[in-house]
Amino acid sequence: MLRVMTWNIRTGGRDGDGHDRRDAIVEVINAQRPDVLALQELRGFDADLLAGFADRLGLRPHLARSCLGQPVAVLVRPPLRTLAAGSLRRPFHHAAARVVLATDAGPLTVLGTHLNPYSGGWRRIEVDWLARAVRRAPGELALLGGDLNALDPATDHAGRLDRLPPAYRRRHLRRDGRTVDTRAVAVLLGAGLVDLYRAAGGPDEGEGLTVPTRHGGAEFAGMRLDYLLGTPALAARTRDCRVVRGGAADHASDHYPVLAEVALDPA
Repeated sequence: MLRVMTWNIRTGGRDGDGHDRRDAIVEVINAQRPDVLALQELRGFDADLLAGFADRLGLRPHLARSCLGQPVAVLVRPPLRTLAAGSLRRPFHHAAARVVLATDAGPLTVLGTHLNPYSGGWRRIEVDWLARAVRRAPGELALLGGDLNALDPATDHAGRLDRLPPAYRRRHLRRDGRTVDTRAVAVLLGAGLVDLYRAAGGPDEGEGLTVPTRHGGAEFAGMRLDYLLGTPALAARTRDCRVVRGGAADHASDHYPVLAEVALDPA
């Protein structure tokens, strides 16, 4: 059984006032022991810093750098074997990492990403690139994890958006200023990916929200922005998917991690 997790750790685990949250982040990750971990907002992380961080977790890191925003990474636990790794060569606001792993059911392609936080139009472009990468994946197993900064088209978001400050509400509305923008997730679902949280029977409200935490996130009014999406073959093997709450996860970032268990083993 593989445990896969995605988490936005907020500005590299350090705040503007100098508060360092990295020990709490390591505590949460080690408690969950993911075999595949997609991390976002790795501000200040270069290859050496990420290698040291990964050593504390017993994972092997694959970094995707960003020219404009913040790096992302996919980290893998031995004995999983990496067949290929690199970045998607597109101008993402942040970045997208692609790692192909050897499993007992064939190659598993993992895409870890962080979509544009400001523009629904740019998110719409970015998900087209991701959908193309999924179509080109070898075999039938692919996983997309990350902070998509996008709303689920199956949920009524009007009430929550009304509670947001205008500057943040605009990020999730179409150009008419009224229509809720759910295009990014809708495009990925339309491309054949399955929302693993919903596939595992996760509730629509409360426990499924990934922001904010007790650490902060005043720009959020209780939203689900972080996702694990998989191809139908991967979804069929998913046994559980949940948001990790409680303990250090309540204050280690302004996002909660999302964790799924998938019936796969290393090849």
